[in-house]
Amino acid sequence: MKSVYENSEISKHMTSTQIILLGFIVAIIVGAGLLMLPAATVKGETTTFSTALFTSTTSICVTGLVVVDTFSHWTLFGQIIILVLIQIGGFGVITIYSMLMMALRRKFSLRTRILIQDYYNLDSIKGLIKFLKKVVKGSLLVEAIGALFYMIRFIPEFGLFKGIWASIFNAVSAFCNAGMDVLGSNSLMNYYNDYLINIVTITLIILGGIGYVVWFDVIYVTKKAFSRKISFRNIWRRLNEHTKVVVLLTLGLIVFGTVTTLVFEWDNPATIGNMSLPNKIMASIFQSVTYRTAGFATIAQDGLKSTSCIVGCILMFIGGSPVGTAGGVKTMTVFVIALNAFAFIRNRNENVIYGKRVSYNLINKATAIITFSLTFTMMLTILLIHFENISALDAAYEVFSATGTVGLSRSITSNLDLIGRAIIIVGMYAGRIGTLSMALFFATSHSDQNDIKYSKGKFIVG
Repeated sequence: MKSVYENSEISKHMTSTQIILLGFIVAIIVGAGLLMLPAATVKGETTTFSTALFTSTTSICVTGLVVVDTFSHWTLFGQIIILVLIQIGGFGVITIYSMLMMALRRKFSLRTRILIQDYYNLDSIKGLIKFLKKVVKGSLLVEAIGALFYMIRFIPEFGLFKGIWASIFNAVSAFCNAGMDVLGSNSLMNYYNDYLINIVTITLIILGGIGYVVWFDVIYVTKKAFSRKISFRNIWRRLNEHTKVVVLLTLGLIVFGTVTTLVFEWDNPATIGNMSLPNKIMASIFQSVTYRTAGFATIAQDGLKSTSCIVGCILMFIGGSPVGTAGGVKTMTVFVIALNAFAFIRNRNENVIYGKRVSYNLINKATAIITFSLTFTMMLTILLIHFENISALDAAYEVFSATGTVGLSRSITSNLDLIGRAIIIVGMYAGRIGTLSMALFFATSHSDQNDIKYSKGKFIVG
């Protein structure tokens, strides 16, 4: 028996990008339908279709913006649906489909393998199924360990059952960079001085957002060191160039976000102004990490100064790293553009990092991603300002949070009307699947224009 993808006549005429995009839409609609069931809503509360659709979208797109409180509006059944949607969103619908294929012991067709390759942006289909198994097993293991650490705090506080449930929900949400919780209405603000909760959450967010490719490279090289095939001093040298750049960019952005938060919010009583020095540092580190698509908060976002909000928008736009659970345009995308700019200034013919050349095709792709994402985000910001009559800063923070699949809000989300919700839903969806993918969805498969060589035109820039 063949898979659904192989049987469908429609899918045979669709690109991998189109199948992935439609897969997310189907998952969102199914999730909304399940959340509309009476058993999903607490007695006395009402769930409209727009609320169910928004919640399903924010869960599948692992964003975290909510129009109702997760802990008080939804029953345990509703929260389980949301958690499953978050896990699906973190893995991606293609990965979930592949897991079902493996569970049923079905063979993967070449088309399915190419679909998985396109979803993870991998260079080849060699070792694809092995990679997929490592992704699933590694993710579930990290989430389980995170949940166990959370239980140390949550079981004594909430009791056995709720403590275990809150720990599992938080661990999955943090690793998938979703930012949703079942603890209360103010995210993790009650735990701003709890080092265990802060460290566990930060670790899960970073591990989810740094990318599976980096994981496996670090593990592979470290194993070689432990087996004494290489010395521990050579671990960094033996890592591939992608891993080195991602690790340095991740650390650099965390430090940048931490320092700017400390400087701008130092004397702000609405955020960290009244905290002790250690707690100021911890809250600033957490804020820096959560900016990059996590969505949890230990300080009030509507209390942030304008300068912090602008920095936040920049970090939300950048997001995490490729082939992970984070959103944004990705660290490597921004790095490639910056590298190309510096190469032009230095009059270099090639873009080289760690002795490796960056291809022009990759530069063109990065340019397209930045252009489409920034244009789309600014368009949605303008629309939100117009229809919701809110300040430009609040609108920008909300939209950058949506398209970056972050989930931080300046207390705007719950007050949005139908049009405002629709704008944010579109932003969250575009942020999860990528605005470039949306553009490719409507692109034709013909590329014969590249077969014609045109004479050089006289154009002026700068």
